[in-house]
Amino acid sequence: MTEDTTEGIDQHITPDLLRGLTSPRISRRRALQIGGLSALGMTLAACGIPGAQGSKLGLSAARAEIAKFWATHQKTGNLNFGNWPLYIDVGANKSDHPSLDLFTKETGIKVNYLEDIQANDTFFAKIQPQLAAQQSTGYDIIVITNGTYLDKLIELDYLTPLDQDRMSNFYQYSSTLVRDPSYDRGNVYTMAWQSGMTGIGYDPKRVGHKITSWNDLMDPALKGKIGMFADNEDLPTSALFAIGVNPETSTLPDWKKAADWLHKQQPLVRKYYDQTYIDALSKGDIWASMAYSGDIFQANLSGATLEFVIPKEGAGIWTDNMCIPQHASHPVDAMTYMDFVYQPKVAAILAEGINYITPVTDAQQYIQADAKAATGKDKQTLEYLATSPLIFPSAAEFSKLHRYRVLTKVEQIVWNNLFEPVYQS
Repeated sequence: MTEDTTEGIDQHITPDLLRGLTSPRISRRRALQIGGLSALGMTLAACGIPGAQGSKLGLSAARAEIAKFWATHQKTGNLNFGNWPLYIDVGANKSDHPSLDLFTKETGIKVNYLEDIQANDTFFAKIQPQLAAQQSTGYDIIVITNGTYLDKLIELDYLTPLDQDRMSNFYQYSSTLVRDPSYDRGNVYTMAWQSGMTGIGYDPKRVGHKITSWNDLMDPALKGKIGMFADNEDLPTSALFAIGVNPETSTLPDWKKAADWLHKQQPLVRKYYDQTYIDALSKGDIWASMAYSGDIFQANLSGATLEFVIPKEGAGIWTDNMCIPQHASHPVDAMTYMDFVYQPKVAAILAEGINYITPVTDAQQYIQADAKAATGKDKQTLEYLATSPLIFPSAAEFSKLHRYRVLTKVEQIVWNNLFEPVYQS
């Protein structure tokens, strides 16, 4: 490690952390994800696979154990689905969900739909005691964003490897965005629910010019009118883009430079926001902010006139993922649902209700057909949805999108020490 690597951050990194950052590490997750499983072997402890606790298995044996697990489970007709609030289609009665009704009609599986996830960290804290005790969480499907807490669930063996034989719709219709993602090679544990971009949202009338770069959020003319996120994934990721670094391959010196960029920007920032940023942006309390693509889309449907931009340096893309926690009571019902939503007609129903990036690009033609058949305001909304780059980004836009850095436990400590003081001070 060079002298520049540690300059200015020695107070954050002890010698054992430095050794951890420079020593090669092969986690169980990484081992399992080589080719879908692993020639290096896998420990199936806590996967809900009987008799596997503490064992070290080769590739063939691991596949056999997973196949045995799924062969011994059958559809029960019940499914407990834990999701985020307002993150599914709704009918005329707000408690109705047409896509769930269609699923029950076609499969006979009744869904207990629970809007229990308010944040990744608090939900992880809620289910972690049961998972650690190898007990059911009460959920058969949970929806977790790629990043720190999905990584923890995988690293700690808290998720059940998916039945690849029950993923036919996924492999036929899933977009390249969600197939074999960097955070879950081979889709061993996850199937995407929806995705979104973290770029810049701004009010062009108030700003007075186009914003094209993360460094536009360093403009002294916007002092007190800039919003940034109070989080430890999107905020650092955006700063890495600002200094011209791909977050996925960033290094410790890059993190230091990104933290320095954020500290220099600090005097210009009105506030480090949670989800309330979108209200502040819509009302004019702030004029430009880090923003989620779906929030800008929905704000404009409600009458705002905001713009969303993927800065020229690039922007973050995140994915909320369906997973099956270990010891789930109805895993086959969960797999049935997870693959069901990859039918383009079903994906279209969800996209029309959620307004984020669908994992099924063929859903666009169904939305176009719905727009053609609709009238009035519904027609206008569906036409906007079917053509919006916030729902269907172009190939050029996709090329500027990158995912979060996957961090080891040791790296997470250093990362936290560098970036948390920015928004907590």
